[in-house]
Amino acid sequence: MDRLPTGISRFDSMIGGGAPAGSVVLLASEGGAGGREFLYTSAVMNALARADEDQFDLYYGGLDDAASLPAEIHYVSFTADRSELVEEMRFALDPDLLAAAGDAIEFADLSTEFFGPSPIPTEWYAGRTRELTSLGDDHDQRGVLEALGTYLTEHASDNVVLLDSLSDLLDVSDDRIEWTDVSLMMRGLKKASARWGGLVLVLVNQDPLADRELGSLMDSTDGTLLFEWESGGSERSRTLVVRQFRGVLSRLEAENIVQFETEISEGGFDISDVRKIR
Repeated sequence: MDRLPTGISRFDSMIGGGAPAGSVVLLASEGGAGGREFLYTSAVMNALARADEDQFDLYYGGLDDAASLPAEIHYVSFTADRSELVEEMRFALDPDLLAAAGDAIEFADLSTEFFGPSPIPTEWYAGRTRELTSLGDDHDQRGVLEALGTYLTEHASDNVVLLDSLSDLLDVSDDRIEWTDVSLMMRGLKKASARWGGLVLVLVNQDPLADRELGSLMDSTDGTLLFEWESGGSERSRTLVVRQFRGVLSRLEAENIVQFETEISEGGFDISDVRKIR
């Protein structure tokens, strides 16, 4: 089965080179537990492989024989533009890595579609003031789910797409977007992604999700990675658990791997230790 690298070197080496092509993977993270950093690192490392091979070899290493590099990297946000995202990434990765990889990442900002139907002033998210003559045109704007669907249809084939984040849609699900719409979108994405042959990583904050909602999202994806905090004595550590993952979980079970300890370094998200069943 062809693999696409997640960009996390040690993780990829343990799962056969990366995620199976055509996968949609849910990154369900507690606040600050590493899910966002995983997303950032995946974007930068996959971009670095094309933009700067020496830096890629230094921080990631050699590509597995079963893995193929994506043609393009697309980072989709509902609330932030390129400059905002790059600035945030500086807190998780070496700025030199971002400088080398930045131009190889295509950033898609869906702020206009996300905030457009709301009472939020246009200048807050679009840098301009809405004209009075345009106030009656809101009904003609594309919905954010339609805009996302169009973008994915045009750009997801054979590529890595990073979606930041599903929580934005769920936060307004009682108002402008129904929960059932989000659930259907995820199920449709899983079906379409199998044909596209790329890799879609979807970030979500698991803190506000009920068990039933998280279970529904897990059913709508090919894999789920849980990023959580674990307390022991006076210290806290970040952990990663693979809850389910087509073509991956069986490999980890064969090695008796039950959990990863993780850390954030200048190279981004990384695996620091592996816990096995004894």
